[in-house]
Amino acid sequence: MQKKSVLILQSNYIPWKGYFSSIDTVDTFVVYDEMQYTKRDWRNRNIIKTQAGPKWLTIPVEVSGKYNQKIKDTKVADADWNRKHWLTLKNEYKNAAAFKEVEDWIQGLYETCNHAFLTDINLHFIRAINDFLGIKTEIVSSSDFILADDRNQRLVDICTKLGTTDYYSGPAAKAYMDLNLFKEAGLNVHFFRYDYHAEYPQLHPPFLHGVSILDLILNMGHTSKDLFKIKA
Repeated sequence: MQKKSVLILQSNYIPWKGYFSSIDTVDTFVVYDEMQYTKRDWRNRNIIKTQAGPKWLTIPVEVSGKYNQKIKDTKVADADWNRKHWLTLKNEYKNAAAFKEVEDWIQGLYETCNHAFLTDINLHFIRAINDFLGIKTEIVSSSDFILADDRNQRLVDICTKLGTTDYYSGPAAKAYMDLNLFKEAGLNVHFFRYDYHAEYPQLHPPFLHGVSILDLILNMGHTSKDLFKIKA
């Protein structure tokens, strides 16, 4: 049987480099936006570096108060969010080493991001950043599958339908995953480690790993293609 590796993650807004190194590791990335939207999480916000310290960039969204509001059904609450975010990035990173190199590209990403739903916004950036970094991984959506109610069975079913042999996950998933269920389905489970990421020249020391990938790109430009990867 030919090996096929799969990663299943919820979409995040301009995620950190570990998100992209994970996508780069596998054959297929499944965007798991059938999950419940959670407030004060990574779905609609991320961190950048500023002279005053770390700063959140947050997309305002509509939250109905219903417990079962899915990520894919979450709508933007401020149509001008993209202009505001770009102006913030421009102001905070205008002195970054690669700002002029990538300014037009990043500005274009924001100016053309007029989607009404959060998932579409996140994928707008994820796909474009994948292209910039040279990531060729296939992207599919969890909504393409009929999903079971059980959290673990959902993941196993997606993997099975994709012909997966190796399932990759973040380390936090160890707390809830039923590894026996994956084993019974013939799936090899792998957990990423993110402590191998290399540092790079970053504005406003001390160095922080857990900031948006845009921090790396604005500081390092096209050399980011090598620096975002996990170094064994």
